[in-house]
Amino acid sequence: MDTPESASAPAPEQPSQSEREMQNLRVLNTWARDLFFSAVVLCFLFLFLYQPVKVEGGSMEPGLEDQERIFINKLVYRIERIEPGDIIVFRYPRDPRKSFIKRVIALPGDHVRISNGRLYVNGERILEPYVPTEYQDSRSYPEIEVPEDNYFVLGDHRSMSNDSREFGSVPRSFIYGKAVFGYWPMEKLGVVR
Repeated sequence: MDTPESASAPAPEQPSQSEREMQNLRVLNTWARDLFFSAVVLCFLFLFLYQPVKVEGGSMEPGLEDQERIFINKLVYRIERIEPGDIIVFRYPRDPRKSFIKRVIALPGDHVRISNGRLYVNGERILEPYVPTEYQDSRSYPEIEVPEDNYFVLGDHRSMSNDSREFGSVPRSFIYGKAVFGYWPMEKLGVVR
């Protein structure tokens, strides 16, 4: 006579081949759905938040080189202020069909002057470690006050940059992005500084 303690439990029933196929199909559908939604979110981010840009010309060397590829953040300045040192992309004031990339040097209301290549903002000498000696320029620029809602920008390769010394300050409405990340060539992969 079997007692309840000695009774053996029946072996769990193995799923049939078709049940296993249905389980695999459900897992595959879940992965496909998640992958699709991830792709949609990434496309949204790239279309509305980030934009790939190709640097043309050497005015931002050595930090950004000709033909380098970077991402710009198109929404950052809706939530943050533009700061000195930011590398921005903007429509060229003399021909808004063209885009330029330069470094912000001075903000609205700041007084800017350049004396023998040395930069002064509000009477204070600004040291620029991003401009190597061989890229410096010895030209002077008379003191100006940056107009309201405008920014004074310079290229890091001072001796060959078409910048605010030539075309004046850049209106805020012309600025549409901040350089944030370099992705090509691979040795330049990383955050833009």
